[in-house]
Amino acid sequence: MIHYDRCPLCSSVEIEDYLLTRDYFLSRETFKLVKCSGCGFIFTQDHPDANNIDRYYASDDYISHNESATGFLNNLYRLSRRLMLKRKRAIVKNFTGLRKGTILDTGSGTGHFLSVMKEAGWTAKGVEINDKAREFSVSTFGLEVISPEQLSSLPSGSFDCITLWHVLEHFEEPFRYASEILRLLKPGGSCILALPNCQSFDAEHYKEFWAAYDVPRHLWHFTPVTLGIFAEKTGFNLKCTKSLPPDVFYISSLSEKYKGSNLSLIAGMINGLWFSLKSIFNKNRSSSLIYFIKKKSF
Repeated sequence: MIHYDRCPLCSSVEIEDYLLTRDYFLSRETFKLVKCSGCGFIFTQDHPDANNIDRYYASDDYISHNESATGFLNNLYRLSRRLMLKRKRAIVKNFTGLRKGTILDTGSGTGHFLSVMKEAGWTAKGVEINDKAREFSVSTFGLEVISPEQLSSLPSGSFDCITLWHVLEHFEEPFRYASEILRLLKPGGSCILALPNCQSFDAEHYKEFWAAYDVPRHLWHFTPVTLGIFAEKTGFNLKCTKSLPPDVFYISSLSEKYKGSNLSLIAGMINGLWFSLKSIFNKNRSSSLIYFIKKKSF
């Protein structure tokens, strides 16, 4: 287990217990979230190290790694993914200003987003830790997908855009990965990250049952403020943010399930709609946010 005596983001020793929550998805083990009094960063304390984390992903129901996972909520996830694929492509085009270019998707899963970018004429490459998901991407979409260990072998300045759709929160060493991303981007290159927002209306409502805490797979729990600090410390400028609307419905339904609701889907849809409407007037309280960052010019 990895224990922090100081904040991983700002190095303050003023950290305090924030919340106890469980791995409702798989192990049912309890984990502690800790909050920094200095910068407000929330992180998972005493989480498994790299040699022991694999077993917390070892389930056929882990949807981002397995296309055969069944169940209504998994089908809801796939529907949401289909709805977002073309929007994500448009997001990349609009932020980079490019119709075509080179793109690296970190944590590419089963390759659906990369396949859409490839169809649009982009030179697309993925990085994926899970062997099964990587093999699916290659065999189904003909993609080039490497393991994280191969990332350092890629030439510097190779990519116009690097994307991380709900990935950064999984990295044990986020600063090291950010350094690699900085190296791999071309001058003026763009990075797009999607992350759960632990100051969202749904996080406030569901508390320890909020599905996007997803301990111990999620190690870091960002807000717009703490992601801005992270970007600044790693050589990026945070340009803007956008909400990721479909996520709130899936997360709310899953959170209702974790609470033991007999009508988790219906309750999740109703609550998700309410949270979504409220976040129209306060984007920074959205369930998930997309962050657009650029390499600093020195």
